[in-house]
Amino acid sequence: MNVTIEDSCIGCGACESICDAVFHVEDKASVKEAGVSGNEACVKEAAEACPVGAIIVG
Repeated sequence: MNVTIEDSCIGCGACESICDAVFHVEDKASVKEAGVSGNEACVKEAAEACPVGAIIVG
């Protein structure tokens, strides 16, 4: 699973609160690649919850 964060990210922290094994937010969200495997369900949930649709799951 590939997870990317688009520039439209506003750094709201929703993704990190849903799936902190994969997402980290300072000014903008970043992806902890090592955490993606085994956390696909929460990655998808975080992508759906993103208010600006900045999380792309492929």
